[in-house]
Amino acid sequence: MAKTKIIRTEFAAAINQIASERHIEPAAIYEAIRQALVSAYRKQFGNLEEESYYFVELNEDSGESTIFKCPIIEKDEETGEILKWDDSAPEDVTPAGFGRIAAQTAKQVILQKIRESERDMVIKDYSDKIGEIITAQILRMDGRSVILDLGRGQGFMPPEEQMRGEFYKMNNRITVFIREIAETPRGKKIIVSRAAKELVSKLFEREVPEIAAGTVEVVLIAREAGVRTKLAVRSTQEGVDPVGSCVGQRGIRVQEVIRELNNEKLDIISYSEDSRLLIQGALAPSEGLKITINEADKSAVVVAPDDQLSLAIGRGGQNVRLAAKLTGYKITIQSAEGSIKSHMTGDEEYEIDTFEGLIEDTRDFLVQNKLTTLADLSRFKNKWIEAELGENQEKILSDRVEKFDAEMAQRDSFDDLATKLESN
Repeated sequence: MAKTKIIRTEFAAAINQIASERHIEPAAIYEAIRQALVSAYRKQFGNLEEESYYFVELNEDSGESTIFKCPIIEKDEETGEILKWDDSAPEDVTPAGFGRIAAQTAKQVILQKIRESERDMVIKDYSDKIGEIITAQILRMDGRSVILDLGRGQGFMPPEEQMRGEFYKMNNRITVFIREIAETPRGKKIIVSRAAKELVSKLFEREVPEIAAGTVEVVLIAREAGVRTKLAVRSTQEGVDPVGSCVGQRGIRVQEVIRELNNEKLDIISYSEDSRLLIQGALAPSEGLKITINEADKSAVVVAPDDQLSLAIGRGGQNVRLAAKLTGYKITIQSAEGSIKSHMTGDEEYEIDTFEGLIEDTRDFLVQNKLTTLADLSRFKNKWIEAELGENQEKILSDRVEKFDAEMAQRDSFDDLATKLESN
């Protein structure tokens, strides 16, 4: 009796130790052992009777196991899955010495099941953290995707969730937004993001106590990751300056967010229920704008003085594009004489979305390769030229880049001339 007690204690202790170290339920380990023993039996004895169902009874105290077979009552015609069986009189088919034969196979299957259970526990843990930010360490690159250490699990950051112009070096620590748990051919993955606009609002929540307490709210946010973000904030408590709270004394709060975003530009404006004031703030730093609102189709026509046109539109239309996205209004920018200089619907995510004739496949390629602006396309011409996107698509990009390069060359010549005049 004493010997039996020792065996039972050793077996139970081993199971409990594995469960404790791996943070999984003991029941999952017992089920893994049962499946492993059936697998080992099938591997050792080859083809089994097709009309019989095989299962294992496991003594969870002693670890002793018995293999039984019983007649199958019902099968799924399409998949062959066994649905019902008659276990009223099961037949014991446990072979002599089966424990020694099955040990190695059972061990491998048990370890695999333990790893799967552990992964499931990690996925469940991070499912509760979707929508939060976390500091992660960069482990390695998987093609163009980034693999990060989140603590208990690993995060996966695909190209579309990465910030434009940001380089990811091994062992660096970065703050990421936990976007979702995605089903992939290789199982479930924790998808994290550096491109999500929610990352910015969560960083402000971390740095600004008034946002964390609810006295200041981030009402609207629009972002082109790695380049610029606009956000509209308001106070829920009288006497609290929402913009000042976000900026902080001597800009310390907003500078911390900017540092986390690798020097991405941030525009913080006061939210207003007045559409005209909201659009005016969203188009900052331009001034002297005349704004006409059409609430029926959620559109606005903005007339800008000649010296404010470039500010209102922004480089590559970025300022007006983000303003349209932030406010939800289609915005048309006109010069003083009435000619249309820019029109944005708010659906444009990147500068390349304003290119007429660009097909979805080309856009996907450019986004994945972080070629979302004319400056990117000009700087890395070889990337999209070598990709063989098609004659029509290459012409669309070439014409745009050629015009952009000419404008940049003209601007540089003006800057050089101005520098020489100042030096004289």
